[in-house]
Amino acid sequence: MLKFTQEGAGSALVFIHGFCESKSMWRDFIGDFSKDHTVYCLDLPGFGESPLSGNHISLEETAVLIQEWMEVEGLVQPIVIGHSLGGYVTMALAELMGIGLKGIGLFHSTAFPDDEEKKHTRNKTISFIKKHGLDKFMDSFVPPLFAEEQRLAQASRIEELIREGKKSSKNGVLAFLEAMRDRKDRMEVWKNFPGPKLMIAGEFDVAVKIEASRLHQPFATHYHELEGVGHMGMFEQREKALLAVKDFLNNL
Repeated sequence: MLKFTQEGAGSALVFIHGFCESKSMWRDFIGDFSKDHTVYCLDLPGFGESPLSGNHISLEETAVLIQEWMEVEGLVQPIVIGHSLGGYVTMALAELMGIGLKGIGLFHSTAFPDDEEKKHTRNKTISFIKKHGLDKFMDSFVPPLFAEEQRLAQASRIEELIREGKKSSKNGVLAFLEAMRDRKDRMEVWKNFPGPKLMIAGEFDVAVKIEASRLHQPFATHYHELEGVGHMGMFEQREKALLAVKDFLNNL
């Protein structure tokens, strides 16, 4: 069962968190949107309060779970915005549901699959976590997600994200590392999705390179690059990120 929060009234707006994150990451970001939308924030299986039974899950299976959740909750043509891993899930949802989604957003994410170098890194991470555990991994994983010039100012936020990430289930973390490594190329889905498309990119993002983000721009209805930002623009440049999402929503 997927755990979620619900706030506001109006058309459905769904935020999906990234790897080793949870629905709580959106807590300080979604307030303004609840004036005009019913805002939902999900915990993906194995993260936050959502359990993962077993040791495997694919992005396609995750998309089906979310579609089923939408049907139960009565969501009609929601807008879905995903951060990082959440963006990969959003693309799988777009492929599954098509016009069943009103619009989609990639927040420091990509429609491209992992290249061979990234797959190698995923495999090393899997081995590291199996050998040393999740806590040690989280200590080193979170800080580089922020641009170097942001890390001192964001120290308390980084510590909060590390603590939250350590609450993730080990089987969920390992399962989604494999799911990300093995995900398919969905650039054609991005190109051909009929609804509005938002992309927010970070100038210094080490997880999704800015050069890759720019290849999505010709097919996006709304494209924003955040200067001086890494992978966590909702914290590093909150106001600019908010304006980017508001601009997208206002033009739907």
